[in-house]
Amino acid sequence: MLLAQHNEVVGVDISRERVDAINARKSPIIDLELAQYLAEKNLNLRATIDLKASVKGADYVIVSTPTNYDEKTNFFDTSSVEAVISEVIQLESNASIVVKSTVPVGFTDELKKRFNINSVMFSPEFLREGRALHDNLNPSRIVVGEKSERAELFANLLAQGAQKRDVEILFTGAREAEAIKLFSNAYLAMRVAYLNELDSFALAGEMDSREIIDGVSLDPRIGNYYNNPSFGYGGYCLPKDTKQLLANYDAVPQNIIRAIVDANSTRKDFLSDQIYKLKPDVVGVYRLSMKQGSDNFRDSAVLGIMERLQIN
Repeated sequence: MLLAQHNEVVGVDISRERVDAINARKSPIIDLELAQYLAEKNLNLRATIDLKASVKGADYVIVSTPTNYDEKTNFFDTSSVEAVISEVIQLESNASIVVKSTVPVGFTDELKKRFNINSVMFSPEFLREGRALHDNLNPSRIVVGEKSERAELFANLLAQGAQKRDVEILFTGAREAEAIKLFSNAYLAMRVAYLNELDSFALAGEMDSREIIDGVSLDPRIGNYYNNPSFGYGGYCLPKDTKQLLANYDAVPQNIIRAIVDANSTRKDFLSDQIYKLKPDVVGVYRLSMKQGSDNFRDSAVLGIMERLQIN
């Protein structure tokens, strides 16, 4: 939607249902701004399941396929990204390929060597579930993992479509850009884990956790935001990104990143124990979605509670 305001954009998806929804100007996911833009804006946008037809003549090909965390290899499964890039370089060798999928640190450099190409660059996105278009229109920053003319052009295309003016634009190396994405999400996960451990302490001591949080958050260095205790950090990004960052630390001493990953399980164990102590006959789950305003329950934190309580 962002780029389609000023450029011709062709979206490619393997789902005919999602493609048909986009072409009918209906949002395939719950996202208020996305639904409004599709319905009301004059966008130069169409969708297809035909990758070959869509990339022919393209200046930029943006790859945003899923990279699920593989528990066996302790790394992201980047096979879908690699498969798309392999096909694109055969179909349109002149296109600049921009990877938006979250990848391990070093992925872009390794990919260039493996395919013997220089057309790939990484540009992380920082989007919230259910507010993706809003965050694209009002970006906290634009990061492109390359210092080149084509990188500047791509960054300017993103800035052109944004509602926010004077967006901070940062050009870095590929590894630095990959690390920015992982460390950003790890910091958010750390904040969630920290507030959850505060809440666990309050519950164990029969204290009002909100009063403690409000008092702590008034320190301007901490801030009164992103401070609601939960079942743990969940959703598609934070769990897998923290694990991937931990895997990238395999040869580097660390304590905090491991603690962030472990704290998420500890929180779920603690809350499950608290429920067991009440000896309930029935445990109800209000909703499965990972957050308010989202229809996605993949890796929702409450699923971990359900597993521990053996709810089927």
